[in-house]
Amino acid sequence: MSTITLFGNRLSGHSYKVRLALVLGDVSHEYRHVSLHLPREEREPEFRAASRWDEVPALVVDGVPMVQSNAILQWLAESEGVLAGQPGERQGIREWLSWEANRIGFSLPNLRYSRLFSPLDPGAEAWMETRTRRDLDVLDAHLAKQDYLLPSGLTIADLSCSGYLWLIEDAGLTLDAWPHVAAWLARIAAQPGWEPIATLMAPDFHE
Repeated sequence: MSTITLFGNRLSGHSYKVRLALVLGDVSHEYRHVSLHLPREEREPEFRAASRWDEVPALVVDGVPMVQSNAILQWLAESEGVLAGQPGERQGIREWLSWEANRIGFSLPNLRYSRLFSPLDPGAEAWMETRTRRDLDVLDAHLAKQDYLLPSGLTIADLSCSGYLWLIEDAGLTLDAWPHVAAWLARIAAQPGWEPIATLMAPDFHE
């Protein structure tokens, strides 16, 4: 059995989607919280050695590190069989992972960061909100036709695209205008073993 350690943070939707995949896939692992309040040079050496760009999440498998949440999800699907879908769906999963990285996984976290931590220029923030709403329109239209992003059911694509949606209220938005997205999140939350980000990513100390 592999020894797996995940470095993440409770404020990171990208960390959450990886931890959720590990939990829902029943993959034995250790979770280690990384304080992002600390200057980079003061973060624990094991994390800095594991994270090429000093970002969360980072996953270490038998001493071998890997980074970038969607790349980690792909490894979990391909190597551990976690929420991998059907063989004919692999291209569809790759497409959704790439869409997430370029669209909702970019627009929503930046809008949230602007409204929660460090305001962007008003024009830039308005652009991020418009972009986020368009991304939600895309998801809602797709999910009006089926329960999950791929026909076979829950896959890593769903965990990827939903990662920051659990934190959408931090960005000053709700899902009232996107009922199919809200229903999709409810289906994910009904999975055995699912926990909200506040508890699943909680550090064992006060930050």
